[in-house]
Amino acid sequence: MPHLKFSGAAALAFLTAGAYAAYAAPPPAAPAAPAMGAVLAASAPGDWRPVDPARTLYVDLPAGRVVIELEPRFAPLHVAAIERLARAGYYDGLPILRVQDNYVVQWADPEHRHPLPDGPLRVAPEFDSVLSPSLPFTRLPDGDVYAPEAGFSDGVPVGRSVRERRVWLAHCYGMVGVGRDLDAASGSGAALSVVIGHAPRHLDRNVALVGRVLEGMELLAGLPRGAGQMGFYTPEQQPLRIERIRVAADLPAAERTPLEQLRTDTPTFAALVESRRNRPEEFFKRRAGKIDLCNVPLPVRAAPARHSP
Repeated sequence: MPHLKFSGAAALAFLTAGAYAAYAAPPPAAPAAPAMGAVLAASAPGDWRPVDPARTLYVDLPAGRVVIELEPRFAPLHVAAIERLARAGYYDGLPILRVQDNYVVQWADPEHRHPLPDGPLRVAPEFDSVLSPSLPFTRLPDGDVYAPEAGFSDGVPVGRSVRERRVWLAHCYGMVGVGRDLDAASGSGAALSVVIGHAPRHLDRNVALVGRVLEGMELLAGLPRGAGQMGFYTPEQQPLRIERIRVAADLPAAERTPLEQLRTDTPTFAALVESRRNRPEEFFKRRAGKIDLCNVPLPVRAAPARHSP
């Protein structure tokens, strides 16, 4: 058999052509699953659950409303404290004093100009909680860097450890956390932050998470960035002030924002996850076959009008 000889340039061209051919001709893929839009269009009414006004906060800003669903299953003490502060009007007029690019928006009262309601507000840390067998859990099909297992529990991203028997909320986009100092028990709910950037999962089990923004994220993520260290506003910047924060159940029905969230324990949600793990749209020439916990969309929609009989 004759030996093939190549010049340096010819060898490089040969290897380059081979590499390009390998890139240009991906291996045959499995039949594409429906895209996310098609999955949602085919969903049934039972695939959605109404958002409970009793555990929903409305953050009213000059530009509109931010809707937060609270999670007392994971942080009951902090949620109770936040509801108490909201009902006392503590947050009304509070400044948004920090907007750190690709990280968080935060509101607080560092100069203690707003009186706190009577009674203790020191809350024990709730960075994680006991893993109950009754807690719903839809496991993400792919692994996770920050938790032995990751998935979803009734619409929120969670990590869990069966060995430790612990479960916790994950710092994905739109999650709401409680500000604190170095003392783990210093977070009372008087200072709150919302993730507006790439998921800071290193904060998992170090900050008490209390819920997720369901609507109005653009009102927070679009705020001017703070020019100071860690995104705090400087004296030259004018901070936006919150008009009011209320528990939805305390408002008349006509003033509420009724929403539904896609359930995360259904075949429809499993199909949605698959539609994002292996994107069927023509743009995608290679399918990832995997997905990160915080890249899974958690759809929310306006609740259909209910007509009285």
